[in-house]
Amino acid sequence: MDERLPDPELFRRGGFSLAAKLFVKHDIRATERQVRRFREFAQAQDPKADAVVALFRRLPKNRGRQLFEQALTDGIHSLDAPPAELVDFFEHVEATPYWVDPARLDRGAKAIIRTGVLGLFPLGDMSLMGGYLASRATKALVATGEIERMASQRLVETAAWWMDVTTPGALAIGQTGYASALRVRLVHAHVRAAMNRRPDWDYDEWDKPVNQVQTAGTLLLFSLVFVYGTQLLGIRYSDRERADILHLWRYVGWLLGVDEELLPATEDDAWRLFWLLATTEFIPDEDSKRLARALLETHAAIGEGRGAVGKVLSHVSVAVHSSISRLVLGKSNADFLEIPNDPIAQGAILAVAAGNFAAETARRFIPGATALQEYLGTLERRRYVDRLGKIFKLDPTYARHMKAA
Repeated sequence: MDERLPDPELFRRGGFSLAAKLFVKHDIRATERQVRRFREFAQAQDPKADAVVALFRRLPKNRGRQLFEQALTDGIHSLDAPPAELVDFFEHVEATPYWVDPARLDRGAKAIIRTGVLGLFPLGDMSLMGGYLASRATKALVATGEIERMASQRLVETAAWWMDVTTPGALAIGQTGYASALRVRLVHAHVRAAMNRRPDWDYDEWDKPVNQVQTAGTLLLFSLVFVYGTQLLGIRYSDRERADILHLWRYVGWLLGVDEELLPATEDDAWRLFWLLATTEFIPDEDSKRLARALLETHAAIGEGRGAVGKVLSHVSVAVHSSISRLVLGKSNADFLEIPNDPIAQGAILAVAAGNFAAETARRFIPGATALQEYLGTLERRRYVDRLGKIFKLDPTYARHMKAA
């Protein structure tokens, strides 16, 4: 048997080191042979979605998207003589895998909804910021230029998409979350096509653009890192709730085109996959710093145009978000990304987390408290999206990103 490899930096220090000790029951380290197998997926993409995007380029302008949108909402068989590429794509995604359990999807969504807008903190401060450590995955973001020019818009659109796919019932065929997942899959295919046309894309250094490893990594940032991140902030889940959240994201990953071999079936699987990602992908560079800086500037923008009060709001916003990132990513990674270090704010975050933990503990023993929290979380999320819709012009079809690509 091959010997297991040593832990990567992310698992030696910081929040993930603690999480591994608390939540991982087995030795999740991989062998050199397993790492080589995993790295093969860095050369794999999404043939079905890529074929659909290639079809769009052959058809008259906007015709392909019109056909795609109709198939998305009404089913592929609602089209008269649909192109073979669309038939292949939609017959595959409409044939739901045997392991998908609608009851578990709903339970996982309810557990996520219960966190309300608190769930957005791990999304930006842990998932997005942590994702910037994966320098090969950031190359496509940097190449489009949009992640810096429109960081706020992208953050908001990511939040809105996350709410779409984590709403109970929304992943049923033809529903909002189902449609959102497939549209983002198509955005990935557009970006891949654009990057593959670039003469300066370095395949040896950066692998295939938006490859299977990177898409699986994104999936774990929304699933495993979300669960761990909300627990760090004081949220409590039962074993079944954690398993159901991961089940929901397993299906979302399948809709996004992630290879079934890379879809974690259990929490232990998810930690093993995350260990592989941390070992092979989390290699930050100067682009990682640029993207981290753009995200911090987005947090600071909350105080723009509000005078002295706005300066205070900006300072507090950056301090809070930065502190959460530092607690999770560890000192070395946070220092490399140039995330501000505010020990007082970090202490405040831990104090708030302790208060949340106490409230969550009480909730578990009070009849009806969990259902009430789910109801309040739903209202919070709905109000949040309504406010965002008034500030940003949200496009649920993501047409702008496809044109940009």
